Amino acid sequence: MTLTARGNDRGPSDRAGWLRWMPGLRTLLRYEAGWLRHDLVAGLVLATMLVPVGIAYAVASGLPGIYGLYATIVPLLVYAVFGPSRIFVLGPDSALAAVILGVVVPLSGGDPQRAVPLAGMMALVSGTVCILAGLARLGFVTELLSKPIRYGYMNGIALTVLISQLPKLFGFSVETTGPLRDLWAIGEAILGGKTNWVALAVGAGTLAVILLLRGSKRVPGILVAVIGAAVLVGTLDLAGRYGVAILGSLPQGLPGFAIPWIAASDIIPVLLGGCAVALVSFADTSVLSRAYAARTGTKVDPNQEMVGLGAANLATGFFQGFPISSSSSRTPVAEAAGSRTQLTGIVGALAIAVLLLVAPNLLRNLPTPALAAVVIASAIGLFEVADLKRIYRIQRWEFWLSIACFAGVAVLGAIPGIGLAIVIAVIEFLWDGWRPYSAILGRPAGVEGYHDITRYPQANRIPGLVLFRWDAPLFFANAELFRERVLAAAAESPTPVRCVVVAAAPVTSVDVTAADALTELDQALHAMGIEFCFAELKDPVKDKLKRFGLFAQFGETRFFPTIDAAVSHYLATHEVSRETQIGTT
Repeated sequence: MTLTARGNDRGPSDRAGWLRWMPGLRTLLRYEAGWLRHDLVAGLVLATMLVPVGIAYAVASGLPGIYGLYATIVPLLVYAVFGPSRIFVLGPDSALAAVILGVVVPLSGGDPQRAVPLAGMMALVSGTVCILAGLARLGFVTELLSKPIRYGYMNGIALTVLISQLPKLFGFSVETTGPLRDLWAIGEAILGGKTNWVALAVGAGTLAVILLLRGSKRVPGILVAVIGAAVLVGTLDLAGRYGVAILGSLPQGLPGFAIPWIAASDIIPVLLGGCAVALVSFADTSVLSRAYAARTGTKVDPNQEMVGLGAANLATGFFQGFPISSSSSRTPVAEAAGSRTQLTGIVGALAIAVLLLVAPNLLRNLPTPALAAVVIASAIGLFEVADLKRIYRIQRWEFWLSIACFAGVAVLGAIPGIGLAIVIAVIEFLWDGWRPYSAILGRPAGVEGYHDITRYPQANRIPGLVLFRWDAPLFFANAELFRERVLAAAAESPTPVRCVVVAAAPVTSVDVTAADALTELDQALHAMGIEFCFAELKDPVKDKLKRFGLFAQFGETRFFPTIDAAVSHYLATHEVSRETQIGTT
């Protein structure tokens, strides 16, 4: 109670000072004794899943399995201090495996001594990017990727990860050159009789058990499947008799501090890969964070989430780990086991540390095909098909955007695929603003207000007055189109036009190029004897026009608070009665 009271007394200063960046520490300062039993049990249960999954994702990323445990221990401890979510689990992730593999393997040539520092530097880059973005309050950036684009990218990543694990599942190896070429090489190897059928049986059996038990909340399918495979391989000596690849003994001890030095020639691809990891990991984390916040009725700051994720990546990069993210498969395990706070992650990390100190040989018989099955099962879970079917039904062009993004990742690889996803997202964003909808408004009988005459063909229009609505911000890419459509609306009017009023409620911004275009349009309309006015312009946009000098140039009398006010002014100024309205047909 004393700690809680003091924490509450210092709450405002904590939030204003350094402690506000450590929400996990604030939680521990207010820790309730009743939570302890739940967190201890949940942490031990979680550890049983963290071990095989961490090893499997390390191997899938082109690294020795032990580094998957290093990349599990350190992030859990760091996120427990800096992370805002109480039950989030961070660690190696299947969505990042393809990205890491795509950078590490070509640069290292399969040499673990080179692969480890390369992956560690990617973690440092990713962590730095996330922390800087969080401090700059850029947590909103992942919202710029639309759902279809995220689906396309993740489906491509899932396929890439799945293909990368097939050789291990079948008991042979191929040289990685890209997803589709790898698939061709795998097919050739299978047809060439290189399959180790015992290894395939072990891997396929492991995968089947995982998938069959996936929906069970009581039975940890991954743990059961992996332990069963290890016992089978060790008891029957499948490694010695049939050449089934196994993990082998793990080094005893904990990860030490090490700066991941890399060659100068590796800097550019590592920087690009680290930035790609930052984007993917935070996009994944923010979605999962929002989902759990909504479920628990809490609010999570996306900027703090970015700082927590970045700190975890930065720390693991200095302790022989590799890039990590949130886990949509391990977090539910912690939740189902009764996790209350970040202490669950601390307990899980300590349990793994004890394993490495006391019994590193316990996992020596873990078969590689079984680890591949763990990753494949996770990759299958990444595929999104059902919602894409819905998108196909309601918005075909967004569906095909998703397919294009998927094809880009599948053909080009993970990192070029991320670049393609970003380019597609920018094009999609600009397209809506570049070619926005616009309408000429009229007043339908029996309907309040002014509406699009294409939707209400019988709507009445006042002779000589054009009410024009523009449904987008005005900026450099659409300024000329705005000018053309206003002039076209005036030219197509059924009566000679004396005034054009822009219904500007949807206009949320104006840039310098658009402001200059407005001046030119005003001059063109003035030369035709047409007055140019605005109605319902938002105050922030009006402030910009004042700063640009347009407000003074046009004069305050040409800006009206409502469309009705603009219409009333026109009727009074031009001595036109409402009874002279004409239909659009």
